[in-house]
This record gives sequence, structure tokens and C-alpha cells, in this order.
Amino acid sequence: MLLKILLVGTLIVGCMAVVKDGRVLRNVGILSSCTPVASSGGNQTLQRCRKGRLDGYPNLTNQSCQAVDFVGGNEYWRCIVPVVSSQSPNG
Repeated sequence: MLLKILLVGTLIVGCMAVVKDGRVLRNVGILSSCTPVASSGGNQTLQRCRKGRLDGYPNLTNQSCQAVDFVGGNEYWRCIVPVVSSQSPNG
């Protein structure tokens, strides 16, 4: 009986760690995600953002970015400073 409780507890903790990390949820499309697609000669980068089912499109204005275009279900942002990947893409 104790073994079953420990096994279920371990599975729950493992699932919580995967959800907290967020990479799996972004890859599946539940959370929004952004990827760099181009970099100009200066410090500007172009980010392509996908819509998430739970949180919609990300808002990168607080990361010194400006919305540029919306093509094929992707939103493009021009960022003056590089966006740190460890930060949440949501504003």
C-alpha cells in the first residue's frame, strides 16, 4: 500500500515539474512561443511568435520590441535588444 502511495506521489511531482518548466506546453502549442528568425547588422532581431491555446499571442512590448507584421498565423516583432530566452514571452 505504501509503495502505491509513493509511486503516485512521484508521478504527480514529475508531472508538476514538466508543466512548471513550460517547454513541453510550448512545443505542443498550449502556451505561446517566440523564436528568432533574423538578425540585422545592429542589435535588432526579428522574432516570430506563435499563438498559444491558453494565453494567445505574447506581448513583447515590455522587452523593447515593436510589432511589425502578422503573416500566416504568426506575429512578427522587431526587438532592439536581444530577448533573453529564460524570460517568459508573455507580458
